[in-house]
Amino acid sequence: MHFQPTDDQRALKDAMRALLAGRFGRDALRAAVDRPGVLDRTLWRELGGAGFFALRLPETDGGVGLGLPEAVLVFEEAGRALLPGPLVATHLAAGHVAGAATGETVVTAAFGGCVEWLAESDAALGDVTGAVPVASVDPLTPLHRLPWPVRSADGDAPGPVAVLLTAAEQLGGAARVCELAVEHARTREQFGQPIGAFQAVKHMCAQSLVRVETARAAVYAAAVTADAVDIAAARLLADEAAVRGARDCLQVHGGMGFTWESDVHLFVKRAWVRTQRSGLATESDELLASGLLSEAV
Repeated sequence: MHFQPTDDQRALKDAMRALLAGRFGRDALRAAVDRPGVLDRTLWRELGGAGFFALRLPETDGGVGLGLPEAVLVFEEAGRALLPGPLVATHLAAGHVAGAATGETVVTAAFGGCVEWLAESDAALGDVTGAVPVASVDPLTPLHRLPWPVRSADGDAPGPVAVLLTAAEQLGGAARVCELAVEHARTREQFGQPIGAFQAVKHMCAQSLVRVETARAAVYAAAVTADAVDIAAARLLADEAAVRGARDCLQVHGGMGFTWESDVHLFVKRAWVRTQRSGLATESDELLASGLLSEAV
């Protein structure tokens, strides 16, 4: 990927979008919302069969043998579909935890002070002793809080791959809410014309698109360089695109955007929860600042 996907990478992205559209469309999404904390194990195994978790695992180990750029593309589609579950942790566990690569095993990870989907997991990365269930703002992301922050085995913060894949999910969500805002602005009429004809709504949609494309460039570039500073910058831009984009989409939808029946609030809540995962935004801020200062010296 030279900052633009190849034909094969586009085909992979399209195939994942088609799989999720057929297997986790809106009806399945709303069914999952009605069953909070319950993971669809059949879908999880289907993802494993499609190579989602084993994408970066070498072919000699039974994986697909692709790289980080391809993983970013499929995680972007997962974020776009609001796919629930500890996707990043299970993907990272492929090749290390039995059954993770095929989707037979659900793996969660302790990053920072919280653990996602602990009750539904078969294995955990990190110490989850003393985890206590807490109410989550996102009905599709059950949480347990830990009594202390958790670091990886070598004492570092969550690895850059986990941070980048989270950024890819945020990018997918940001792109989808931008689409939803534009679709609504084109079809919803007030005072005899589509609301998209009003300057304030135009600006909101345009700014959302700019944030999405800026984040996309950063995330795709970081997938190529795999540089920790590039990943930190991509994470910050993707978080901003997801959170601000979802809030703007809510505003474009007006009163109906705040209702339970609308899907917009689900994107807002997921974006909020993701900002707390795999290294907080403040950690990415500090890493990016440190990298920029070292270059200036």
